[in-house]
Amino acid sequence: MFLALREIRFSKTRYVLIVAIMLMVSFLVLFVTGLANGLGNATSSAIRNMPADHFIVQQDSDDRFARSELHAEQVKQAQAIAGTEGAQPLGVRMTTVTREGTEGRIDIALFGVQAESWLVPETVEGQPLSTAAAGEVLADLDLKKSGVKIGDTMVDGATGLKWTVGGFTENRSYSHMPAVWMNEKDWAAYRSELMAARGGETDTAYNAIALRISNAQADQLRNAVPDADVISQSQAISAIPGHKAEQSSLLMMIVFLYVISAFVLAVFFYVITIQKTAQFGILKAIGAKTRYLAGSVIAQVLVLSVGSLAVGVGLVLIMKSMLPAAMPFSLGAGTIALSCGLFLGVALLGGLASVVKVAKTDALDAIGRAGA
Repeated sequence: MFLALREIRFSKTRYVLIVAIMLMVSFLVLFVTGLANGLGNATSSAIRNMPADHFIVQQDSDDRFARSELHAEQVKQAQAIAGTEGAQPLGVRMTTVTREGTEGRIDIALFGVQAESWLVPETVEGQPLSTAAAGEVLADLDLKKSGVKIGDTMVDGATGLKWTVGGFTENRSYSHMPAVWMNEKDWAAYRSELMAARGGETDTAYNAIALRISNAQADQLRNAVPDADVISQSQAISAIPGHKAEQSSLLMMIVFLYVISAFVLAVFFYVITIQKTAQFGILKAIGAKTRYLAGSVIAQVLVLSVGSLAVGVGLVLIMKSMLPAAMPFSLGAGTIALSCGLFLGVALLGGLASVVKVAKTDALDAIGRAGA
């Protein structure tokens, strides 16, 4: 460490440039990771934050809730195996509403659930979802951005039904739309009105059945519920329109950033190591161990990486506080720690080429080249 720090102090300009490059790369990695997490939450947090590990959906629905139709008999068949505590019906529908007294339209995702079930999210403001309060819904906090407050009435554009916002929950979005939770009676009324408005028969079906079950029960349900598939939570999330393509693209960008980081750091430190070949040879000739010199190179990589990461994290957090509320960005402490750990690993991997060069440096050859 002593040799590493002395060299950094002696060649300030060289190492400041390296730190600047590492800072820009680490900032970009953290920022893109935050965007990926934010977009992922905006697409799937309503499903991701459910305490469900499996879902039952209709066969040939491509695992998508919007394409799935399940009826009361299938719900009873699932509950006969998993019980009411293990299987709960779930309705999902995208619609457009307006706040009463205004003309602005708001896209929302309706979730129909049994009011006292474990599917109902925690209330952070106002009243929790209740069966007794007809027409009262629980909405995601993102609706506040559209001016919706507790006590406001929302009018559905397709059916004309009115719902009053009784409370707010948080981190519950579906397909980039805030989720609105209603009890089973309001859901049945909505479905009936929707089918009547379209000239169809009355239908109070659900779109899925949320499950909290063991793998053995999942196998039983696959055989017990006809015309239905049992899928995992991750499968349900991947089937949300646009989620998989969006996350795959961002993940590929992040992976390439890490690969580019490894190559850039490897080249920089390798070139610097080549420039110091004569000095390493002299140090070896006077008794310095290869392990000590290699440790000095690794120490330099760690010092520069930790310093650039510290500044990069600070800049990302400042940028996060300045971003508009409409931009989905999520970067928690765990994600920051994981990203920094991966970046340090990549930096050390990039420094290995320099370590190999130090190990192969011959004292007599290096001194000879220095004398020439």
